[in-house]
Amino acid sequence: MELDWQTELITIIGSKEGLGHLPLAVLNPGDCALVPQPGYPVYSAATIFAGGMPFIMDLREERNWLPDLDAVPADIRRKARLMYLNYPNNPTAAVAPREFFEKAVAFARENDILIAQDAAYSELYYGCRPMSILQIPGAKDVAIEFHSLSKTFNMTGWRLGFAVGNADALAALAKVKSNLDSGQFNAIQWAGVEAYRGIDRVEVRAMQDLYAERRDILVEGLQKIGCRVRKPEATFYVWGACPKGYDSMTFAARALEEAAVVLIPGVGFGKAGEGYFRAALTTDADRIREAVARLARVKF
Repeated sequence: MELDWQTELITIIGSKEGLGHLPLAVLNPGDCALVPQPGYPVYSAATIFAGGMPFIMDLREERNWLPDLDAVPADIRRKARLMYLNYPNNPTAAVAPREFFEKAVAFARENDILIAQDAAYSELYYGCRPMSILQIPGAKDVAIEFHSLSKTFNMTGWRLGFAVGNADALAALAKVKSNLDSGQFNAIQWAGVEAYRGIDRVEVRAMQDLYAERRDILVEGLQKIGCRVRKPEATFYVWGACPKGYDSMTFAARALEEAAVVLIPGVGFGKAGEGYFRAALTTDADRIREAVARLARVKF
């Protein structure tokens, strides 16, 4: 896959900004956007701000947290102009296989829908590198992909990312941005260039190993207290099912009040997240060990 950097790439002020401004560029009032849930709340909020209507695509564990595109009603397909995808996924940590991206591209082409693939976690993986949707033949005709330097290089506060793919969609997004922001400070952009020049450096690989160690400690500890948890293949999140008999708010509240451990209730990512919770791997291994030890002392 080759990209024309002049027409098929734009700089954004972090992937959140680009994802949030995109509906203003591609939706008219009354248009639909297909939004996965559980998922990043920006997708729905940005659609509503642009006068669009979110149609929720439930992600289910039995489908490996992939949306059922065949279940999208015909009348919604006719109204839809945008579909958000996010793999590797926040909050579920799911990774999409090639077959799903192939189906998504075919679906978008058939229904004249633009895909916005949020790939913020593409470099945070523990085995095989997750693929880009743009590796699918013809994907540039129907898709743009958003990348973030916050996750890959820990540049969170610097607010830098980029979007690549369909030139017409990127031109529309750039037109919106030209009226709403003045781009990121050039020094930060040059820092991002240097970061990507060293993306295969030992520091990036060491970060992946660090998250893998934390992941293994947390998953093992959560499984011991009765949570159904899959070991994630990517992201720095662990997504698990609450112990039997608990909804996500009640479980998270007990974890906080009785163990002083912060877990995010799954329902905060949409109704389809009820019964699950998200834990982050953004603290050191010893604190994660302490967290699982505290949780083990609570009788769930």
